[in-house]
Amino acid sequence: MTDSVATLYESGLERYQAGESPETLIPVFREVCDRARKNAAAWSSLAWLYLLCDKPAAALKAAQKGVKLDPKAPQVRINLALAMLDAGQTGVRSHIEAAQDMMALSEEIRQDVLENIEDGLTRKPDWKSLQRVKQWLAD
Repeated sequence: MTDSVATLYESGLERYQAGESPETLIPVFREVCDRARKNAAAWSSLAWLYLLCDKPAAALKAAQKGVKLDPKAPQVRINLALAMLDAGQTGVRSHIEAAQDMMALSEEIRQDVLENIEDGLTRKPDWKSLQRVKQWLAD
């Protein structure tokens, strides 16, 4: 990423963490993805925002790109599983198992994933798919 794209990405993350609505941040992350097409973290972030806005089809496309770019990133795998669940698709188990394997490698990774899940449930408390994924990851 160029500095300007990296700065845009970091600014978008800061705005998200400050509580800005996902709807207003989608264009920011879409621009990051357009300008840095091979950035798996940006695609993962975009997928997460789409999921928070009840746009599973768009989330599915973004998460699939993220997984293709970095199949070892647990959060993008979880985002893909969530998008699949929200879109009514099958094949979720392999992504959950991959995320579980990655979480088992590092307490830091595990903690990051669990914090993201809690953030999602705070922003969208009735998110049934995320509640299911949280339960699966705890098993």
